[in-house]
Amino acid sequence: MAEPSFTLTQLRYFAAAAELGSMTAASRQLVVSQSAVSTAVAQLEKELGVQLLLRHHARGLTLTAAGEEFYRELRSYLVHTSELVEVARSAGQALVGDLTIGCFATLGPFELPRLLAACEADHPGIHVSVVEDEHAALKHALRSGRCELALMYGYDLDDDIDHVRVGLAAPYVLVGKGHRLARRKKVALAELEEEPMVLLDLPHSGQYFESLIESAGFRPEIRHRSAGFETVRAMVANGQGWSVLNQRPASDTTYDGAQVVTLEITDPIEPLEVVLASMKGVRLTARAQAFVRSSGRAARRREGR
Repeated sequence: MAEPSFTLTQLRYFAAAAELGSMTAASRQLVVSQSAVSTAVAQLEKELGVQLLLRHHARGLTLTAAGEEFYRELRSYLVHTSELVEVARSAGQALVGDLTIGCFATLGPFELPRLLAACEADHPGIHVSVVEDEHAALKHALRSGRCELALMYGYDLDDDIDHVRVGLAAPYVLVGKGHRLARRKKVALAELEEEPMVLLDLPHSGQYFESLIESAGFRPEIRHRSAGFETVRAMVANGQGWSVLNQRPASDTTYDGAQVVTLEITDPIEPLEVVLASMKGVRLTARAQAFVRSSGRAARRREGR
């Protein structure tokens, strides 16, 4: 069977049409005529012997099942073709170019700056851009090729996702300064069973915190739910309940000037891993590999290893 003889241009034109859902939009982005995009995609489909796009009159384009699988693999391939150019241009020089990573929203202020600084110190020619989102959206961003790496917690990672640990985040109890337990250093979760809770209610995070408390033998009475990390802290500081969080700000003062107190949990609970996730079986670009290495070194320094 003869090898297909499609061109890199055809692949790029198809990728643009697939991503934008329109031949017209793709032609604008590529600064070519619409007919050039249509012809390139048609030739690619003919060469492969499979339909990749469904054309809908006045409703743009959608990918077929084969097209979705082809596009998913193609995104990684096109990244590496760009990298080949950079490798040739910068032979014998430092790594250069763009890298997009995802970041779980509440992790950003605590973990992201030190990892960016570590990469910049090691490889100043790598320009990192960040996509902040919640857990499920980051997994989708990895699968779609929107980002190559994602900084996230190491829970609910599917079989197609690889990860490298870059930190640990032990859960702790948060109470207000006037709480009856505020003078304590440690607490068992069961001691809070009769009191209302303020839950950090992000997708997956909310379920994680609820299951963590249920492991102590009771279901929490949730008075308030919030997707805002600082909102939860402020509510706790103002006597609206207690909470469980993983990330610890350097200050115990909330945005409104109130005070919170952190208590170590005596229950046998494992800390969450903070990881850099990537798609399993997909070769990372040299830039992404460099970011992982720099992050690993930063993690080891922080943990004193």
